[in-house]
Amino acid sequence: MSISYKVLGLIPARGGSKEIPRKNIKLFAGKELIGWTIEAALSSSVISDVVVSSDDKEIVEVSKKFGAAAPFIRPKELATDEASSVDVLLHAIDILEQEYEYVALLQPTSPLRTFDDIDKAFELMIASNSKSCVSVSASLSNPYLMYYLQGDNRLSGVVNNDDSLHRRQDLPTCYELNGAIYIASIQWFKKVKSFLSKDTVAYIMNKDKSYDIDTENDFMEAEQSILRIIS
Repeated sequence: MSISYKVLGLIPARGGSKEIPRKNIKLFAGKELIGWTIEAALSSSVISDVVVSSDDKEIVEVSKKFGAAAPFIRPKELATDEASSVDVLLHAIDILEQEYEYVALLQPTSPLRTFDDIDKAFELMIASNSKSCVSVSASLSNPYLMYYLQGDNRLSGVVNNDDSLHRRQDLPTCYELNGAIYIASIQWFKKVKSFLSKDTVAYIMNKDKSYDIDTENDFMEAEQSILRIIS
């Protein structure tokens, strides 16, 4: 990009993980899972500094090995299942001495997101004059085909009760957050405390790059996918 911005690349990586123990530093296709996100962030042309926020000293050391900064240990109260990414991000912004214009939150559980995705998402946000950008992928489960049951077990459409939209090819494409990229103006984020608003622009990613690892099955599928890419 011809215009330079001060952009914080923040990678949140707590030590606890119920589904996959030590998930963020578990070996994934030959390197620790968090390493894939650190390397993508460091290769991005728009991110100024890459910082890992963690409560775990081993994660901190692994992160430094890959070249990320880890200048603080996240407080325990921000490393629980209940702690929100908003609070984690605001804590990092407050504790860091640097003044940043934008933040890119990059979860280590999305290892197939590349530096090119980060750059294009940021450029899309700037070009569209938006305050935030999030990555999405096409949803495999279309809400136009979903129903809930009323008290008498009668079906009612979740978002649609129009029988004219019964053919899948007639339905609008629906998208879901894939967890890979969240970017926002820091000044704006501090006010709304969210990456999402009616003005948020979406960066569309292919489904095969949109793994958000939560379970062992997710881990294995994503690892097989990335091994096919790099082989």
